[in-house]
Amino acid sequence: MNGHRAHGFSSAMFLDSDEILGELDLKGNEIFMDAGCGDGHNAIKVVEEYLPDGTVYAVDIYDASIEDMETYKKENNVENLINIEADITEGIPGVDDESVDVILMVNVFHGFKASRKIDEAISEFARIIKQDGKIAIMDYKAWDVPKGPPTPVRSSPEEMEGFFAKHGLKKIYLNEDIGEDIPEGKSHYLIMFQKELLIPV
Repeated sequence: MNGHRAHGFSSAMFLDSDEILGELDLKGNEIFMDAGCGDGHNAIKVVEEYLPDGTVYAVDIYDASIEDMETYKKENNVENLINIEADITEGIPGVDDESVDVILMVNVFHGFKASRKIDEAISEFARIIKQDGKIAIMDYKAWDVPKGPPTPVRSSPEEMEGFFAKHGLKKIYLNEDIGEDIPEGKSHYLIMFQKELLIPV
């Protein structure tokens, strides 16, 4: 359908958006970012069903993905959707420091491991997330199974915790029983991080 799908199947085909978004405890007025939005199905569902009074950023590196999101925005007269073509590891233009309440990234983080740009990506998340905001990462379990990315680029929750801790972000939640049913169990996990509280001296 678009540039992102040419690089891989849309997760809409095997992951339940409502199951994922239900984990985020959205109130309806947050500033939300779908980081690596792909075909935009999660961002669109958030706009239509979860954030009537919020703002949604849809960010992707592929221009075709953002073009499709712009078409959706215009055809549906959506005012609270902001589409941004950007490489997260090089910075997301137009998004202020500590301005986002919730960042969601589904099936994208392993790409940073493959490109060896984990620190650059997390540094950008740490820049834009609010002090009490949540960064939710959903990705494949670090299993050697046929479906999904190569085993070497997968990360365990413990590895994730280490990656984010280097940037002052602590684990606040972990669900290892989520995703697609495969013979080995549930295919994914969802882990959330928040900034460490700064205690005044």
